[in-house]
Amino acid sequence: MRNRLIGSILMALVFALPPFLLAKSARQAGTTKAPAARSSSDIWGVWELAPGSGHSFAMKEPPPMQPWAADYFKAVRKGMEHDPKDTATRINEEGRDDMDPNIQCFPPGPTRIFTGNNHPFEILQVPGRVLIHFERGSLVRQIFLDGREHPTDRAPNWLGHSTGRWEAGTLVVDTVGLNDLTWIDAAGHPHTEALHIVERFRRIDANTLENEITFDDPKAYTKPWTVTQLFKFHPDEEIMEDVVCEDHLMKEHLPKLIRGPKP
Repeated sequence: MRNRLIGSILMALVFALPPFLLAKSARQAGTTKAPAARSSSDIWGVWELAPGSGHSFAMKEPPPMQPWAADYFKAVRKGMEHDPKDTATRINEEGRDDMDPNIQCFPPGPTRIFTGNNHPFEILQVPGRVLIHFERGSLVRQIFLDGREHPTDRAPNWLGHSTGRWEAGTLVVDTVGLNDLTWIDAAGHPHTEALHIVERFRRIDANTLENEITFDDPKAYTKPWTVTQLFKFHPDEEIMEDVVCEDHLMKEHLPKLIRGPKP
């Protein structure tokens, strides 16, 4: 009887541990496969875009753009419509080569990074915050869960400032403080520094993560608009190192470096 009571107490303690401690214990035991999620709020792990996702978010109709934003998007799309196989007619000055921030090796921003590539990302849940470690550019996004407010004296940056809270099994993320040098998606939808993003991450089943994203930027769009994305769980994947424009850097700059003799 006493042994059964002790066993019950130990099992209760194990199931009370947060997911990141369980994952750590699994790694120490010699396995890299994370334990199965126990609830929809366990969104940790490696995720990748669900099959069929493209350069833009799936949407029923185009977002309601301000005139300047519509003109900008039209110019971007004009560049993208050139035949990529026709090397004799490169995309001109109105096209993607000159307008796409990614082509210039700039970071993609907090939502474009979810579109137009097959790089996975890993969600890490730790006390007081959620971290999203993107393979793309080896970027790390912080989402603060400790109740802090957005800073008012911070210069706009590439990923903005994100705070979050749990609503049942949904992580609600509020992001502001973005510069205007990124696109909302890989299709070329622009934004200004007024952009306010609200995301709702939830695990709809053991292998599927949903992110509902609402964009509110009155300087670029006439009203807020919302999209939804799905990601698939990859428990055996690892996040690799990724250096933006590595091929270009190796070709253009590595030969110029002064290096000692190789062994």
